[in-house]
Amino acid sequence: MNTYEIVTERIVKLLEQGVIPWRRPWSAGGAPRNLVSKKTYRGVNFFLLSATKYVSPYWLTLRQANELGGSVRKGEHGEIVVFWKVENGREKEDESEADAAKSTDESDKSRRRFVLRFYRVYNLEQCELPQAVLDKLPKIETYQHDPIEAAERIIADMPNPPEIVRAGSKAYYSPITDRITLPPRELFESAAEDAATTLHEICTVASVLVEAESLRSAELGFVPPSS
Repeated sequence: MNTYEIVTERIVKLLEQGVIPWRRPWSAGGAPRNLVSKKTYRGVNFFLLSATKYVSPYWLTLRQANELGGSVRKGEHGEIVVFWKVENGREKEDESEADAAKSTDESDKSRRRFVLRFYRVYNLEQCELPQAVLDKLPKIETYQHDPIEAAERIIADMPNPPEIVRAGSKAYYSPITDRITLPPRELFESAAEDAATTLHEICTVASVLVEAESLRSAELGFVPPSS
């Protein structure tokens, strides 16, 4: 499987899960960035890293973790970061093809070929790092607020409710596991944002159930009466 196929497969899986990482009314520590260089990931790398389950925005390679005196925990799996590689050895992380073309001299533009490559990075939460390194990082802002009672009643009264898990930094419903995943309550800036996100995912559950019931009716040949 080449780099294009790997990235495409990852994005399709995220969209099938209902993950929309660019909508986040909760604190997530900022855009995903490299822990060592502090450089923010761009383009499709921003999308891929934002859609993971981790709250921390910091990422690093296995080599960087080792150079900091730490390590990646055993059994952890990295996320891919793509970059354009020029045949003469120059590399530019996640550079658009248009930008990459501009960076070449007109004289040797025809002799250069840009190839999409990738490497793997690990989130800070997947690593064991010295406390001295962790102490230098800014803390993720958290908020204290009580849940909205009316919203909680709607969820409690829902027949056959899906499992609701508070973990990570993304919100989505998975029909496969019948589970809603939400960020921890203290990451939301307000009780209203928390309730709105939760009810949005509840509505997603309802729409999935309605669609499934419609498909079953169609398979059985049921035709709804005309009004």
